[in-house]
Amino acid sequence: MNLHQLRFVREAVRQNFNLTEAAKALFTSQPGVSKAIIELEEELGVDIFTRHGKRIRGLTEPGRAVLKSVETVMQEIDSLKRIGKEFAAHDSGSFTIATTHTQARYSLPRVVQLFAQRFPKVRLSLLQGNPKQIAEMVLNDQADLAIATESIAEMDGLISLPCYQWEHLVVTPPDHPLLRAKPLSLEEIASYPLITYDAAFAGRNKIDHAFALRSLKPDILLEAIDADVIKTYVELGMGVGIIAGMAFDAERDRNLRAMSAGHLFGSNVSRVAVKQGAYLRSYVYTFIELMTPALTRKLVEQAMSGEQPMYEL
Repeated sequence: MNLHQLRFVREAVRQNFNLTEAAKALFTSQPGVSKAIIELEEELGVDIFTRHGKRIRGLTEPGRAVLKSVETVMQEIDSLKRIGKEFAAHDSGSFTIATTHTQARYSLPRVVQLFAQRFPKVRLSLLQGNPKQIAEMVLNDQADLAIATESIAEMDGLISLPCYQWEHLVVTPPDHPLLRAKPLSLEEIASYPLITYDAAFAGRNKIDHAFALRSLKPDILLEAIDADVIKTYVELGMGVGIIAGMAFDAERDRNLRAMSAGHLFGSNVSRVAVKQGAYLRSYVYTFIELMTPALTRKLVEQAMSGEQPMYEL
């Protein structure tokens, strides 16, 4: 048994059981990958993959158990490599953050700027996607951490911690009649066409749930993944917008007016997530603490060891 065989098994699964693509990803030959997998199966005494002719189609039941062990071993190997790099260079390397557009556009610029000033030798990358996509980026080792509001707390294989709370705002043009509503109600909001986030983003589930509880069916005119897009169409007078609170700036958004809607849609919690068992470079801990000072390295390490750290946002 050798590490090449384990890499081939993992990559075959990642490439949807296409050995040709797995070989390309690992810069080797398809026959070599196939032969190595067969030799591993013979050594273990079980079939890892189901087959149709010469093609593999999926994992067998013992294959799923083997894959789980393979992932653990390869993660430990990756951690060993990172440890070596950590001690060789404390303040340089690469750091990849997977996040949503809202976080990248409105929450992270200040943190990224501070981080870049403190670690000028670190090559920082931002990958964007919906919450499910960015969680998978971390699980597949394409990113070091994920930042989002939705769903990452429930993803198996991730350790997630609360970063900060925020509420939705309702935005309108300056002369909109909704601005005279005191207090603002769901019924009044639902009487206008709405422009808000796509179902996967920025607490949209709480928006839908709030209307459903009042048996209201709002007219969602337009859905977007980007608050800037939402605000653009609100400025054109096409509808009333519902956006994340951090996406509104009174100075920058002079053609809009905002009303707090936390009493209608509740509060939301953005979270940071890392892969369970991953080895984090010291500057990753620093980035997390820059984002949320309460999240010290000690607290993050406690969470990664299975403890439930107590802290207040």
